[in-house]
Amino acid sequence: MHVCVLGQGYVGLPLAVRAAEVGHTVTGYEPDRARCAALAAGSSYVEDIGDDRLQAVLGSDAYYASSDPQDLKGFDVAVITVPTPLTDRAPDLSCVRDAGRVLAEYIEPGATVVLESTTHPGTTRDVLIPLLEEGSGLVAGRDFHVGFSPERIDPGNADWRLENTPKIVAGLTEGCLARVKEFYDTVTDVTVPASGLEEAELAKVFENTYRHVNIALVNELSRMAHTLGVDVWHTLELAATKPFGFTRFLPGPGVGGHCLPIDPVYLSHHVKARHGQTFRLIELAQDINESQPDYVVRRLQDALSRRFRRSVHGARILALGAAYKPDTSDARQSPAVEVADRLRAMGADVTVVDPYLPVSDGGRREIPFGAGTDTVGDFDAVVLLTPHGEFDLARLAAEAAYVLDTRGVMAAAPHIERL
Repeated sequence: MHVCVLGQGYVGLPLAVRAAEVGHTVTGYEPDRARCAALAAGSSYVEDIGDDRLQAVLGSDAYYASSDPQDLKGFDVAVITVPTPLTDRAPDLSCVRDAGRVLAEYIEPGATVVLESTTHPGTTRDVLIPLLEEGSGLVAGRDFHVGFSPERIDPGNADWRLENTPKIVAGLTEGCLARVKEFYDTVTDVTVPASGLEEAELAKVFENTYRHVNIALVNELSRMAHTLGVDVWHTLELAATKPFGFTRFLPGPGVGGHCLPIDPVYLSHHVKARHGQTFRLIELAQDINESQPDYVVRRLQDALSRRFRRSVHGARILALGAAYKPDTSDARQSPAVEVADRLRAMGADVTVVDPYLPVSDGGRREIPFGAGTDTVGDFDAVVLLTPHGEFDLARLAAEAAYVLDTRGVMAAAPHIERL
């Protein structure tokens, strides 16, 4: 099959490469010409796809990166994997609309179009399909097939990858579902048919809402436990020994990435805009998680005042980690970046160290924190925000004057506090 994947980011590129590896002829459509040029040269900017895998499918002519819409012509399956961000705290479907308009011109009878971008229920039916029908002059479900299959990419997760993560598939009609399932059966081990488009769309935003709400719960629990003088980390360890009815979530400096800070808003905003109802739990969770970086700064401020009788203003602070999750370079919506920005706004001299990020994205490669460097003792305080495996935590514990561990990965000590 000729497969076109629109958007070659952290979702689209793994799908395109996997489809090429299993025998499809794949066009990776990427409007960003700089990205497209990098892909064409065999250089991957997505950590889950190494240069060797990309170069292999380029070398076999199974994959071609293009920013020319003409290369979408004659596709059998087209998958839309474009971003769905927030603009002014409201869902922004402009990229989905743009992709739909571009694609519509090249739809031929019998072709299949699938949306993977995370969005609110009704997007495929009410937003995408009308654009595809208007631009093509064809009728969805009769002349061509349309489906929705939510992405479940977890960047940096070596255990659960695209091919072995169960894939939800949905179609406008039974015939559409069959065609969507037929394609994904070639690239994933397990497909899970949904009864309808809206159920699949809602399942995706609920998966992330579930995590968002539970992270907010433990974040607030950590604040209350600190007030009470109770070790929240040990409390969670004890609770996790229950073999049923409990899932362990952990506190942290906030939530990051494309999903958790954004996807639940799609659901709550859609319910309010369409039906005038408030999804109260989502909005409360959003308030708690968005305020977590401020809480981290207050804890650090209190520690400096209590221990050293000094303010944040003028303090030298080492912030370890800028990515939103360990051992990746993904700094999208990262609470670690927010913490560093807030400290700087208060007059602190903040050095951010992240071995995965260049200086332009918040990292500082020129002051690495690993074995053999001698900079830790020069700082008034260290805040551990992202526990990358490259960080030497034993050395940090031995040399730092004070550490605020926001991830609970270090043993508590007189000079080490856990969030």
